[in-house]
Amino acid sequence: MTNITVRSVTNLSAIPKEEYLYKCTSACAGCSSSLCLRYVLKAAGPDSVLVIPACCTSVIQGTYPGTAMSVPVYNVAFAASAACASGMSEAFAAMGRETNVIVYAGDGGTVDIGIQALSGAFERGTNFLYICYDNEAYGNTGMQRSGATPLGARTTTTPGGKPTTKKDLDRIVEAHNPPYMATACSAYPLDLYKKVKKALSIEGPKFIHVLAPCPPGWRYPTEKTVEMGKLAVKTGTWILYEREYGKLTINGPSKAAMRKPAPLEDYIRGQGRFKNVSPEILNLMRQQVQQNIERLSREEAGVC
Repeated sequence: MTNITVRSVTNLSAIPKEEYLYKCTSACAGCSSSLCLRYVLKAAGPDSVLVIPACCTSVIQGTYPGTAMSVPVYNVAFAASAACASGMSEAFAAMGRETNVIVYAGDGGTVDIGIQALSGAFERGTNFLYICYDNEAYGNTGMQRSGATPLGARTTTTPGGKPTTKKDLDRIVEAHNPPYMATACSAYPLDLYKKVKKALSIEGPKFIHVLAPCPPGWRYPTEKTVEMGKLAVKTGTWILYEREYGKLTINGPSKAAMRKPAPLEDYIRGQGRFKNVSPEILNLMRQQVQQNIERLSREEAGVC
């Protein structure tokens, strides 16, 4: 696997200039998943293979041979990405190769359709990195609700707002005791880059859950993608952290936000998917944010 560099990466200028995701993809304007993948590949380098199930990225990559990726890509069935990565990882190990095996999957192919393969790969101790880019719906097929869709969000299959809460994928993964797992957000590319580098320096199954705001799905202007991601963190809706061999570390942007979160309304006001959300649902959303902040704060402090 890729060795993490000794020097500390402290600013964007330290990130390699090489590009492994080419320009002019077929992504939607303002697509934050493409931004995420760009920095994932910069961190991983050329000796890497992407395993991509059915998701937005399987469209963004383009049609062979005119693909947007400069690393090998395996397109597999919705449910099979972690299983495919398991076999691939074992094959590379048998050949004596240290190629990075990276699953890059959406939330639908992770929290719903692909969760059994994910669980199996983590239970077996597969040496790979699984990245879920989470736009909180089935973006590739018209923004139907997924298990990752948050409470109150309107999708094509929940036109009145989703009546149930977002599935807690991170606690499901945590139950498998991986050596490394983290959360990230497309609006913080340096943080994502550093976490991918760290993950690839560790043997065994690793997991990174990335919030990837989606302009057409969340119904906000395309130029607001980075702002939307930052608001998710500043309101405490999305908390940036790492869990390395079970030890939780909350990252800087979220530490500041958790002490004094921005109003939740700042985050949901600009998203059409939360239009006309009821006061009762809004209050439940606030409670969920606060409960998550308190739970993670207690864990980091060692008092839970």
